[in-house]
Amino acid sequence: MRAAFVIFEGMTALDFVGVYDPLTRLKSMQLLPEFQWDLCASSADVSDDKGPKFKPDLVGEPLSQCDLVVVPGGLSTRDLQHDKTFIDRLRTSEPVKLKVSVCTGSLSLGGAGFLKNKRATTHPNAFEELRPYCTKVLDERVVDEGEVVTARGVTSALDRGLYLIERLAGSEARARVARQMDYPYVWQ
Repeated sequence: MRAAFVIFEGMTALDFVGVYDPLTRLKSMQLLPEFQWDLCASSADVSDDKGPKFKPDLVGEPLSQCDLVVVPGGLSTRDLQHDKTFIDRLRTSEPVKLKVSVCTGSLSLGGAGFLKNKRATTHPNAFEELRPYCTKVLDERVVDEGEVVTARGVTSALDRGLYLIERLAGSEARARVARQMDYPYVWQ
């Protein structure tokens, strides 16, 4: 299984890292040893909204060869949802079986057309912005619509990562990773 973590200028680092950390434990804890990932961006220089820099593995490459695409949020998604170059690249993930967003990353998925006829969530401050892209905006931590999974605000990134572990490797794997991370919360 191969994952693409889409990173971009102005993202919220916790949206990215909160999913990245638990998911990459699939490999480091030998739960899915074949799990691989790339940090994917449109440019070689990516900084989050506070300044730290991230180095992408792949720049400008299509996302179609992945099994999982993860899109974080951040204030810059307000512009990126209308950025033709960014959205066209995100659309290369059309054949990908599982597309995931955290926080306002759902605006990017919406801009790419992936939320059509689906329910979704995002940060509560962006509920109104999300409405035109989906059938219903839900005030829930995680909304799973099959091939698209959206998460609410920034702190839901950890919830999303653990939720995806359960979806990919089962509830026992999720419990092991949660214990290893000292994550005390349980959700249904």
